[in-house]
Amino acid sequence: MEITLSQCFIAVDDHDEALAFYRDVLGLEVRNDVAFEGMRWVTVGSPAQPDVNIVLEPPLANPNASAADQEVMAQLLAKGLLRGVIFTTDDCDATFERISAAGGEVLQEPIDQPYGVRDCAFRDPAGNMLRFNQAKKG
Repeated sequence: MEITLSQCFIAVDDHDEALAFYRDVLGLEVRNDVAFEGMRWVTVGSPAQPDVNIVLEPPLANPNASAADQEVMAQLLAKGLLRGVIFTTDDCDATFERISAAGGEVLQEPIDQPYGVRDCAFRDPAGNMLRFNQAKKG
């Protein structure tokens, strides 16, 4: 039996702002951008991973959620307390330069970690932490 990852979710508070970051800054391709029952289904992904989609969704994409629950999730997103994503890159330093030059909010400059990667970290426009890992050479 084989199990593979198909989709993961990143909470965003503005689809257009998120698309500008994930598409234009990170270079991910837009796979879907569909209006559905008052909501918007947006997926992006790396051209190198055609079977893995990242869904950009509101912090609480449940039409039955209470207004109070929606507000709590929006507050958690604004504080950067929701889970982020770890990307792999073949050049951490070049990735860092590209994202920081585009105005990305730097959380950590490139550094060699004791657990075998060189990585850096940013916040996306919604406040999610994104890490970019490169396997150490040699």
